Amino acid sequence: MKVTTLLSLLPAAALADNLLSVAFFAKERTQLLNFVSDNADVDYGCRATVLPAKNGEHKLHALLTEEQVLHYRRSLDSGAIRVETLDHLNKRQEATAPIGKGDRFKGGKVAPRGLGSQKPNVYGTYQKAGILNADEVYTALKGLEKEYGLELFKAPYKTFEGNTVYGGVANKAEKIKKDKQYIYFTSGIHARERGGPDNLIYFISDLLYANKHRKGLTYGNVTYTNSDVKKVLGAGIVFIPMTNPDGVRHDQANSNLWRKNRNPASSNAADPLSVGVDLNRNFDFLWNFTKHFDPSTSPASTNPSSQAFYGTAPFSEPETRNMKWVYDIYPKIRWFIDVHSAAGTLLYSWGDDINQSEDPKQSQFNPAYDGKRGIVEDTLYREYIEQQDWEDIELQANLTTAAMTSVGGSEYVPQQAVGLYPTSGASDDWASSRWYGNKKLNKVHGYTLEFGYPTNFYPTAEEYVQNILDTNAGFMEFVLTAIEIGLKG
Repeated sequence: MKVTTLLSLLPAAALADNLLSVAFFAKERTQLLNFVSDNADVDYGCRATVLPAKNGEHKLHALLTEEQVLHYRRSLDSGAIRVETLDHLNKRQEATAPIGKGDRFKGGKVAPRGLGSQKPNVYGTYQKAGILNADEVYTALKGLEKEYGLELFKAPYKTFEGNTVYGGVANKAEKIKKDKQYIYFTSGIHARERGGPDNLIYFISDLLYANKHRKGLTYGNVTYTNSDVKKVLGAGIVFIPMTNPDGVRHDQANSNLWRKNRNPASSNAADPLSVGVDLNRNFDFLWNFTKHFDPSTSPASTNPSSQAFYGTAPFSEPETRNMKWVYDIYPKIRWFIDVHSAAGTLLYSWGDDINQSEDPKQSQFNPAYDGKRGIVEDTLYREYIEQQDWEDIELQANLTTAAMTSVGGSEYVPQQAVGLYPTSGASDDWASSRWYGNKKLNKVHGYTLEFGYPTNFYPTAEEYVQNILDTNAGFMEFVLTAIEIGLKG
């Protein structure tokens, strides 16, 4: 029985309210690869990712209902693959960080303050106040505008529920020049990945405060000087802290691990889970996976009830069109991170197949390889990347994750985005692919940062603060490394 059949038998309430963190264990990596292929609509978090386990095994994290756990315990060959509930994660998720009530920024009259510019004795206040609610993400931006003159912008495409997406530009210069912005950060594309918008808001707050008061920043065991702060601001940062406001509002109101946006165009009235599109499968990177990938793979889903439903066309959603629009307005962007949770890794391109730099004909743009991509264990197709790009993006990933691990909270691992299984239509791959398809465009190096712990989308109050420290050190290191490698072509 495939999971699509099992899901159709379960009530929506059970799927929403009783998801458990689990791990599938197998001796061989290929066993888990085959499992994902046969069970594409299981909720693997952001991406299906294999991790080393004890005794030489491999593990694959997922979210299942109690009914699904029982199903797999009955149906799986325990000698090959077994499933275990992760009680330490499930217990932790019973005490999740609260969602902020009211407006701690008073409509923009009060500016947010980051953690890196303060002593650890204030962390408890942030734990108690909790995660920024959707309205506070916007009032925080207004507060930064009032206090520091942060330049704000409205993205042009309103969401299905009529929300406007806001962003900002942080730079040392008093007058922002659109061709001097080289760094682009986004978060909140997957609604349930709580704390992503907060990570960006507090990072920008730290930069602006430290620049104004001529201070450095400290994140756990990692310290940056005021000179570092000025360098980072000088690189020019464009950011959108909450790209999917409809989804975030829905998740915060219902605590139902909502991932997608709220577009009902492809939905079935009898199935609440069929509402919405997975925005991180909606970008124009091999979007039509049924054409471009080997038919045995499932890098996205055509099923509206799936967490990985890819929409009706590339950029069919206003949220992804807004993210694309930023590259048109700030054409010199060179380095990009889309902030996600929860896996504790920094992913770099490509996500469709293993990298290679010998044969440029094996390219995402070559229709001769349609139907052959995505089998990561074979040598029939591997995605072309220029050797220097490959070296640069690996160096960036290694240094950024090393800084995050050095904070002292948890370990972060750099890896190619294809991971255990390929993906299509992702924001990082699309950003990286633009120059490969059109040399007139600026080259962008795209990443997905997965903060936190596997499948732990609702952090505890302590984890929430730790995630801010981890990611903010990572953002600092990312920009400083980008400056060293190069901001321009």
